[in-house]
Amino acid sequence: MKYSEDLQYLRQVDKRKWILVVVLVALTHLFCQTLMLPYGNALRSLLPQSKILVAEKISLSNRESSSVVESAKVGESLSGTLSNFDDVHVLVHSLKTVDNGDVSEDDEIDARVINEKDEVKLLSNRSVVKSLENDSEFVEDAIIENDDDLFDDAVDMDEETTIQNGVNHGSGSVLQKNYESRRNLSLEQVVKPNGELSADSQLDANRNSVLNDTKAAHATNSSSVVASNHLDNLSLATIADSNESSTGDLTRLLANHGNHSLVQSDTHISGNELMMMNSTVKKKMRCMLPPKTVTSISQMESLLVRHRARSRSMRPRWSSQRDKEILAARLQIENAPLLRNDRELYAPAFRNMSMFKRSYELMERILKIYVYKEGEKPIFHQPIMKGLYASEGWFMKLMEGNSKFVVKDSRKAHLFYLPFSSRMLEHSLYVRNSHNRTNLRQYLKEYSEKIAAKYRFWNRTGGADHFLVACHDWAPYETRHHMEHCIKALCNADVTLGFKIGRDVSLPETYVRSARNPLRDLGGKPPSQRKVLAFYAGNLHGYLRPILLEHWKDKDPDMEIFGPMPSGVASKINYIQHMKSSKFCICPKGYEVNSPRVVEAIFYECVPVIISDNFVPPFFEVLNWNAFSLILAEKDIPNLKSILLSIPEKKYLDMQIAVRKVQRHFLWHANPVRYDLFHMTLHSIWYNRVFQTKAR
Repeated sequence: MKYSEDLQYLRQVDKRKWILVVVLVALTHLFCQTLMLPYGNALRSLLPQSKILVAEKISLSNRESSSVVESAKVGESLSGTLSNFDDVHVLVHSLKTVDNGDVSEDDEIDARVINEKDEVKLLSNRSVVKSLENDSEFVEDAIIENDDDLFDDAVDMDEETTIQNGVNHGSGSVLQKNYESRRNLSLEQVVKPNGELSADSQLDANRNSVLNDTKAAHATNSSSVVASNHLDNLSLATIADSNESSTGDLTRLLANHGNHSLVQSDTHISGNELMMMNSTVKKKMRCMLPPKTVTSISQMESLLVRHRARSRSMRPRWSSQRDKEILAARLQIENAPLLRNDRELYAPAFRNMSMFKRSYELMERILKIYVYKEGEKPIFHQPIMKGLYASEGWFMKLMEGNSKFVVKDSRKAHLFYLPFSSRMLEHSLYVRNSHNRTNLRQYLKEYSEKIAAKYRFWNRTGGADHFLVACHDWAPYETRHHMEHCIKALCNADVTLGFKIGRDVSLPETYVRSARNPLRDLGGKPPSQRKVLAFYAGNLHGYLRPILLEHWKDKDPDMEIFGPMPSGVASKINYIQHMKSSKFCICPKGYEVNSPRVVEAIFYECVPVIISDNFVPPFFEVLNWNAFSLILAEKDIPNLKSILLSIPEKKYLDMQIAVRKVQRHFLWHANPVRYDLFHMTLHSIWYNRVFQTKAR
């Protein structure tokens, strides 16, 4: 009896020991995974990318086939509809149109609307390489011809036109055909030898078609209204009171103008669901409303000073010789010898020319960058050299081909470059009319997890010594959370969308018309020959431009403010000549805070007048924009002329001289030169990293 009790006791002790051992092993495993794989599902990144991509595309295609393409089947649940709507800026993608007569933005919708019509997924890297060899002006957009009636019109990026949204209602799933067409067409099949695409010039009808399709998708997917495909400028008129019973009549959509019939349904939706739908529709229209909060330039400068004094970057998990070199460089920059004049730099255009000069010299001497080889074309390693998104493409090409800064040994690198194209990400993965960009963000998330699993550098700083360069409007959303600690060089530098002053870099949005000759038409007339006080011409994107035209179009001979100009070469020349002949070039925001007109004005030596609340001007950390531009609040539009006339002639001449002096900092060169746009972008990334680095 005694032996049996002892044996039972020993068994219980052994069982407790084993349980304790198992628990300790599990905790150790979780701890190690947290250190090495900071994202919980990082093991998925070890799977082949092709499997992940195919799975996502199949999932999205299935969902779209049921909720968008066959949306005429009224009766789907509202919750299913809401899952298709992703973010405030998805509607912008559906509504943006080519700036018909605005040469600076005749591609402002090139990437966005083309993807609403159809996007071409390249057949293979081999066809892309062959196309690039045949024509170095790699076209910024590609679109298939109307072989299957997937859409009615094709687009020519250089002719400032848009596309008309058309769908083949008679032959199965449009999304399936869209996907098949992407796979079966190579770049040579869709791009003309000169890098252009076919065109259509009916701007108004096309814009209305895109608008209608977007709003029809909202109506049918929410099972609330079945409306004509030709409804124009629909607005939400009434929403059932959420305080009433759990069932109620459907939402009524009323046309703002025109004789449009309304079709109502007896489908019952709960008040809470209707309230959710109302908030969703309003959320999509945020881009058409002024921002709720405004950060002035003086407040931005205060934020810059505060972030310089107190870095919010995480401390590295272990020390590195590279960090010591950066911290030593910071001491030299902060104690830079005073410079009053420089043969290469214009002192008034800089916040502190002495610090900038010293920082630039140290960058040239010690900065080393490792470019990740991971990532497949066309999203990675394939630059776009022409059009509205050329900035990210030119930087990618010049960075990957640079032997001075790039090192093959990652242990010698101070910074790590993530070489993806935000434009090609949207072009390749976004499912048109899906109103869902989660797969784009997931794709980058899995890429960063793959980097974190394969290399130790990401985990050392949480990505703080990694940087990306992206010019697409969606880049802030695509890089949120999983790339939150990275240095982001973004064209869409909006403080309300998470842009961090002092860490992130405002990337100049440059419209490149010729990849072979990006400096074509450079320069403008001298001040004495600039007879026009202010000039603007362009499409009415967003809420601000209609206000500008309401106050100044055809109101004053000194204020040449126009809407869309006619398409064609003659119109382009006329537009350029206006900028070359005007004292001030108005640069209002469109759907987003950024605009290519800012750089374009400098390109043609016209003083830019930036009207865009919450926009952080390019290279804000080093340049003094007050020396060569005017930055006005949106509320000042009614007083625009009086503000311009109040500027003394001497001050204007000084600003015009400063524009010519800083022009070199906003130019791309096939072979980079000192202080050009490539080096200025790289310097701002380096400069912000220097002041964000912390010692272990």
